[in-house]
Amino acid sequence: MPRKQKFPHLLGSKWTACYPTEGWRHFQVANRKQEGSWVFAELVAACDPTVRLWVNAKQLKNRSLWQAGWQPLGQAPTGTDQSEAADCVRIEDNDADG
Repeated sequence: MPRKQKFPHLLGSKWTACYPTEGWRHFQVANRKQEGSWVFAELVAACDPTVRLWVNAKQLKNRSLWQAGWQPLGQAPTGTDQSEAADCVRIEDNDADG
């Protein structure tokens, strides 16, 4: 009998980072890979497909880091004062004045 696949619905799923990640908060899983018992997800920023990162899929279960689906900017803490109406907002970590 074949082994049960870990995270079978990972590919194509959408995630919101609770804190800015590479300047963005909304990501979609574009790829997955399994290395031994570890499963990794390649996340692509929704508004900038050049921003890509690999994370351990178990991290996506940590609700202090990620929320399933694309949440409005006001739903998760960002540490910045951004408008909820904006669809794509790049969040800068450094202050241009300082």
